Amino acid sequence: MPRSTPADDPRPSERAERAYEALRAAIIEGALTPGTKLGEEALAAHYGVSRTLVRTVLQRLVGDGVVDSPPGRSAAVARPTIDEARDAFTVRAALEREGVRLVAERRDPAALARLRTHVRAEREAWESRRPTVSARLGGEFHLLIARESENTLLVRYMSEVVSRTALILSIYGRDIDQEVSIAEHEQLLEMLEAGDADAACALVEHHLADVQRKSLGRETDSGEELLAVLSRY
Repeated sequence: MPRSTPADDPRPSERAERAYEALRAAIIEGALTPGTKLGEEALAAHYGVSRTLVRTVLQRLVGDGVVDSPPGRSAAVARPTIDEARDAFTVRAALEREGVRLVAERRDPAALARLRTHVRAEREAWESRRPTVSARLGGEFHLLIARESENTLLVRYMSEVVSRTALILSIYGRDIDQEVSIAEHEQLLEMLEAGDADAACALVEHHLADVQRKSLGRETDSGEELLAVLSRY
């Protein structure tokens, strides 16, 4: 992560927010693999914040379901089991069906425009040969649907389950065809724009079932050191 000059050095809270976003992206994109230790001292030095702020960042990531922080032990990237992966996808499918139904019924032009802009960015990342970024944006598309539902509790629960399943995909999901996934997102958006709630629910259920089927494969490991990875974020 590039260092700021003294003249444009952000406030500690802003640096902490950047640290959160960078760590979350590195985990979800699979650059930081399960079990990677997230040492407070190293992270504090890297991001130029206090260890107290680092602990706050790590607790947010624990809440997202992508970091484990057992009592008396260092925080580390979470390592969901296959059974936990299945449970996460079951919950996500139930939540997401309701989210797409609410968005389809609202048919809010501004909300639909934001969704289309996001899907366009997802495809652009894929076509510019940034597959991990495209995959991360693909997961965030589903979270954006929840936000556009304007249901606060749905957003809260979807935020955790989408982050958790994104981590699962970074571990197990190497056989997923991202281009097919993007095409299905585009198709889903057309159904939302048409206000076809039933078709949108059926598609998202099929989409997630297919992703789950392909995601429960072999775990991979990049083996890179923590700060070597974070230097790219």
